[in-house]
Amino acid sequence: MDDRATDVALFRYSLVKELTDEALSKAERGRRARALAERTHTGPGGAAVRVSRGTIDRWVRSLRSGGFEALKPPARAANPRTPAEVLDLAERLRRERPERTAAHVCELLRTVNGWSPDERTIQRYFARIGLSRKIAHPVVAFGRFEAGEANELWTGDALHGPVIGNKKTYLFCFIDDHSRAFTGYRWGIAEDTLRLEAALRSGIERRGLPRRLYLDNGSAMVSRQLLRACACLGITLVHSRPGRPEGRGKIERAFETVRHQFLVEIDPAVVSDLTQLNRRFSAWVETIYHRRAHSETGEAPIERFGSAGPPKVPSPEQLRAAFLWSERRRVAKTGTVTLFGNAYEVDPVLVGRGVELVFDPFDLSDIEVHFEGREMGKAVPHVLRRHSHPRVAPPPLVVEPTGIDYLGIVQARHEDELSRRRISYDGLGDPAGGDDEPEEEDHGEDAVLCSPPSWDLDADRPLGEDHDEDEEAAR
Repeated sequence: MDDRATDVALFRYSLVKELTDEALSKAERGRRARALAERTHTGPGGAAVRVSRGTIDRWVRSLRSGGFEALKPPARAANPRTPAEVLDLAERLRRERPERTAAHVCELLRTVNGWSPDERTIQRYFARIGLSRKIAHPVVAFGRFEAGEANELWTGDALHGPVIGNKKTYLFCFIDDHSRAFTGYRWGIAEDTLRLEAALRSGIERRGLPRRLYLDNGSAMVSRQLLRACACLGITLVHSRPGRPEGRGKIERAFETVRHQFLVEIDPAVVSDLTQLNRRFSAWVETIYHRRAHSETGEAPIERFGSAGPPKVPSPEQLRAAFLWSERRRVAKTGTVTLFGNAYEVDPVLVGRGVELVFDPFDLSDIEVHFEGREMGKAVPHVLRRHSHPRVAPPPLVVEPTGIDYLGIVQARHEDELSRRRISYDGLGDPAGGDDEPEEEDHGEDAVLCSPPSWDLDADRPLGEDHDEDEEAAR
């Protein structure tokens, strides 16, 4: 308390010291006091504070009458209401389990002692002794990590891209931690395991096998199918802890480069489908990104990646076997299993047993049956309603345009009919060409367009003929 009181007195002294100068006139002292009251000052705890004119005058009077000591705030005479032993127990409860909240600590105190202070009192006490939940766990300092060689560690992630062909696109990408090279990448229209595996497979085919794969906890990256592929290839799959994204900075920085140097140049009006997007991205990666010196390593990513020699690439047969999918099913009494609406016949000896169906997600007509790690032949399709996995989107149907403008044809036909109805009314009426017919009122083109048909549909004759006979018959 003494140290804090001294700090407060020093702040007050530095603020009003100049106002105690006897050489100042009353008017000048008033102007300076008002100026001090209008400004914001840095208080003893570092916080910004403002002091009213009345408080400044009171501090001036205290300094004149009592000197520096008179500027210190008076000590509080009240004793703590919470017993020290209760606060000590609360502290030990928090240190024992840092995840305990102040409310829970109060509940424990009530259980043990039959009484506890207010929850806010315990919160303030924990904050005062440095045991608030925000700092209950010590902050861990992470050093900069870099893999020692190429293909020691790949980091993968997904980037949300532009809308191409009225569909949102996503980039699945893997980066080599040592060289910063893009090892595998692929743009797709869904953020799922199928597109992730496509990017990983293309990277393994070109850059070799990584020893470790570091991914986050997205649904596509924790799937059983991806885990099976990594197990078949001898890749250790590692996931970051939820809420602890440390270690993913390199790929996040690479994605910033993709946004600012590649995506900024994509015009959806020009790039109309995924094929064009993937081709342009591959060209940018291989000719620009991979060949330019990286700001961290000082080397071009592709040169740094290849400095260790040619990578180890699995055979096409190994890759195909690794990226097959599998599902567990139990064989029915009829010796059949079902998979995504399809029915297959298997070896009758497997009736009632759980088997593993291994298949290519793009072709459900070819199913391998495994039992306890051994191959048990093929599953013969019995009812085949679906030829691919439900996650495999069917290819877009490409239809050759016919060039028929239906509405244009209808419009031309309508205008042709209107042009045939534009007849002249001159001379209609008296066949002898008498002058007794009244003159036709000219209503312009609209009158012609809106005139009735020129033929009497009932009599099949032009309108205006034989009016005399009709009148006689009517009489």
